[in-house]
Amino acid sequence: MRIAAFELLARLPELKAPHALAILRPWIDVGSVGTLIFSQLENYLGAKELGKLARPGNFFDFTRYRPTIYFEEGYRRVSIPNTTISYARQEKGQDLLFLKFLEPHASGEVYVNSVLQLLKRFEVKRYCLLGSMYDMVPHTRRLLVSGGAIGENAERDLEKAGIQSSDYQGPTTINFLITQQAPQLGIESLWFIVHLPQYVQLDENYMGKVRLMEVLGSLYDFPKDETDIVKAKQQLEGINAAVEERPELKDIVSQLEARYETKAEQKSGEITPLSPEVEKFLRELGNGFNQNKEM
Repeated sequence: MRIAAFELLARLPELKAPHALAILRPWIDVGSVGTLIFSQLENYLGAKELGKLARPGNFFDFTRYRPTIYFEEGYRRVSIPNTTISYARQEKGQDLLFLKFLEPHASGEVYVNSVLQLLKRFEVKRYCLLGSMYDMVPHTRRLLVSGGAIGENAERDLEKAGIQSSDYQGPTTINFLITQQAPQLGIESLWFIVHLPQYVQLDENYMGKVRLMEVLGSLYDFPKDETDIVKAKQQLEGINAAVEERPELKDIVSQLEARYETKAEQKSGEITPLSPEVEKFLRELGNGFNQNKEM
């Protein structure tokens, strides 16, 4: 069945007051935090494929999101990057849609409108965007999670989860229009972004995953993965050991800790400034990361 730009199963499942969870690669999925969470939840809930964009080339530049070649039963196949959707039913609580977005390079408004039509068709009650980003935060403190909510119940859940409202202003993803326009269709919106230390760039950041799962666990009856907790502890120990061997990093971490404490305590309207040397160092880290990720 076709819904806007999406090609779905011919026979659509009936879902019970579904909530839609979304991740956006690659821009707010650093450390693969959202990808790791979706992998766990889809496996745990037995999620099934629902559909994908019918013509992904209308939205994506395949010189930036590269197709990949793989072998299947002795034959060479091509996997084309796409936005995909799966669903899962729960005996208790809401059924779920899992939306795995890629940032569109073209026709962003059409892309957003197609997602909104999809949410409307399944009578989604809540849309929740999950993500991760690098920030000037220390690894030695509880990872910050920022976010926002639109809708009375969503705002209450944001407060229940202990999330600080984001005051960010600046460039963003076109997909953020979904969170802004979904309420016009009677769909509540939530978004949660975990902030990861910019000086620690891991392919799979389990510290970030564990922290964001804590937030989700306060809203949904999702189980904790003890293996993740062990991996997060091992990553933390590895970072501590690396910092001990680099005096310049120890000084940076100390400044980030002071900045973190000031913000957490909110003793004043101003955040403890970082030294120019630290800001330069962190900018260089960020620039290097962006160059490595260029597609």
